[in-house]
Amino acid sequence: MPVVDATDARLLQALTESPRASVLALAERLGISRNTVQARLAGLEARGALGTFERRIDPAALGYPLTAFVSVQLVQRRLAEVSAALALVPEVVEVLGMSGDADLLCQVVARDADDLYRIAGQLLATDGVVRTTTSLVMRRLVEHRVGPLLERIVDGG
Repeated sequence: MPVVDATDARLLQALTESPRASVLALAERLGISRNTVQARLAGLEARGALGTFERRIDPAALGYPLTAFVSVQLVQRRLAEVSAALALVPEVVEVLGMSGDADLLCQVVARDADDLYRIAGQLLATDGVVRTTTSLVMRRLVEHRVGPLLERIVDGG
C-alpha cells in the first residue's frame, strides 16, 4: 500500500519546488489548512517518506568533487561487521545491499584520484571484504529525482 496519496504528493511537489516554504505558504499554495499541512508533513516524516536534508548537500561543495561506486564482495557472515566498518569511513556516503555479483554497492566521494585510491584501499582492507571493484562517475546524466513519480500519483496513475 502506498505511503503517499495525491494530497501528500501535491505537498511534496510544492516542497520540491520551494524547499524553504513555510507551512502557511504551503497551505495557501495547496488550498488546504495550515493544520492539515503540519499533520501531513508529520505523517510523511513518521512513515519515512521524507528523507534527510543531508541528501541535498552536494559533496563537491565540501571539497569532494569525485564520485565513485565501489562494488564489494564480502564474507557473508560478516555483513553486519563490514557495514558498520564502512559507516565509519566519512567518504562513504551510501551503502546498498545488492543481489548479483556484488554484495554491497558503496557510493563514495573523494577530493581527487589519489584520495579515491586511498579510500578504495581502506574499503578493501576492511576485515570481511574479499574483493572490491571501483567505477568512477564521469558525468551525472539524470539527477536524483522523484518528481515524475509524484506527478503520476497526483494525476491518479
